[in-house]
Amino acid sequence: MRERLDREYFEDLYAKSKDPWAFETSEYERRKYAQTLEVLGDRHFRLALEVGASIGVFSAMLAPLCDGLLAVDTSERAVTAARQRLAGLEHVRVERRTLPEETPEVNFDLIVASEVLYYFPRETMLEALRRLESILDPGGLLLAVHWRKETKTYPLQGDEVHELLLNNTSLAHLTSITEDEYRLDLLENPT
Repeated sequence: MRERLDREYFEDLYAKSKDPWAFETSEYERRKYAQTLEVLGDRHFRLALEVGASIGVFSAMLAPLCDGLLAVDTSERAVTAARQRLAGLEHVRVERRTLPEETPEVNFDLIVASEVLYYFPRETMLEALRRLESILDPGGLLLAVHWRKETKTYPLQGDEVHELLLNNTSLAHLTSITEDEYRLDLLENPT
């Protein structure tokens, strides 16, 4: 089993590049962001959590749909960049947190986990899922989207993450979208 990618791994990536995954310029990211927002429809959220917010590119797109948004990342370098990007949005907070250990203790009606859960080994990913479920309001949504291409770097593959999610959750599965490059699943906490 591959080990968990720790905070130092991500700090090193951001030390080498301010945008290691080309969030600002990638056509793949633009398509994925558009699909992610489309799945959320015209809903507005009281309080959203974005796990693995990185430098805040998607956070800026998600913010208009929320009264409050907590964007978290394990990398202090990424958090600093996200804070700069989102500085004018008073309803957005950016914090350095390592999940699942530092899961917030408030409830959310939207949790977005985009391209983050495959950095954990299986048991840690399942613990993260349990903790995210515990802070999701009744009727709240959990949106997971992950890259599907195989990599030997990450402990889990994208499709593997989504199968683990669907087979180990108490949440109702609403929507699944599988593209060549990514998979998206939308789940809802029953009311």
